[in-house]
Amino acid sequence: MAVCRGGVASASFWSRLRIILEMIKFEHTIFALPFALISTILASRSLSHGLPSPRIASWILAAMVGARSAAMAFNRLVDASIDAQNPRTATRAIPAGLLSISQVALFTIASVALFELAAFELNPLCLLLSPIALAAILGYSYTKRFTSFCHLVLGFSIGIAPVGAWVAVTGRIDLVPLLLGAVVMFWIGGFDIIYALQDVEFDRRMGLFSMPRLIGKGPALVVSRIMHAAVVALLIVVGSLMGLHILYFLGVAVVGALVAYEQSIVSPADLSRVNVAFFTLNGWVSVSLFAFVVLDRLVTH
Repeated sequence: MAVCRGGVASASFWSRLRIILEMIKFEHTIFALPFALISTILASRSLSHGLPSPRIASWILAAMVGARSAAMAFNRLVDASIDAQNPRTATRAIPAGLLSISQVALFTIASVALFELAAFELNPLCLLLSPIALAAILGYSYTKRFTSFCHLVLGFSIGIAPVGAWVAVTGRIDLVPLLLGAVVMFWIGGFDIIYALQDVEFDRRMGLFSMPRLIGKGPALVVSRIMHAAVVALLIVVGSLMGLHILYFLGVAVVGALVAYEQSIVSPADLSRVNVAFFTLNGWVSVSLFAFVVLDRLVTH
């Protein structure tokens, strides 16, 4: 009987973990992770090294997973009551009763612990800066309660990833990782504005803030497009500063084409393809650029 109870407990644990990973959209770690890896490669290049050691790369990966998991789980905790009132989000794990507040809180704490352990293992500056990073990624969850610039705050919090990866490799902060952080900030912020188009009426009713609610859907899309144009411009600057080659700039051209297409399939009158723009195309943006950076590094090393 003890074995049976253990088997049931084990099954219950894995079932809850599966629900948690679905709740935080764990697979969407792919959005920001490639930019952290790009920064890792460029940081090693700036030191005239080859690729970073497996140890450094592994702890950067652990820090990314821990930080994003903590941010998403904390967001679901903070927004649980709001999610319950929004038909689009009412089926999320907490409002649907699939997970308890304490279960998600425990997962959040474990994710923060993983992030802090990774920072400790990387270098002293990473550990020193880790509370600032945590304040940004966790604090974002409150911003839609008081500012329409919450999209940029989200982008900023995720944009910490390439800065952190650079610090992990070099032990210092330079201009290039700050520019990569700005790339991520404008990229994430731009598509988060697109995603927020779905909730304008709900946000107005609940007293929540967003760019579409502040200036309307059409003007908000214009802001999103300007931000995505800035992404391409900043990537060109990064490539120029780092002395990168044609393969990198081909990757930037692919990014430009993808964000242009993402913008073209969404309009104020037609939000039917928001999920395609948000979930599918954005994954290809970061993965494609990472692939071209790797190719550039391999061909020119």
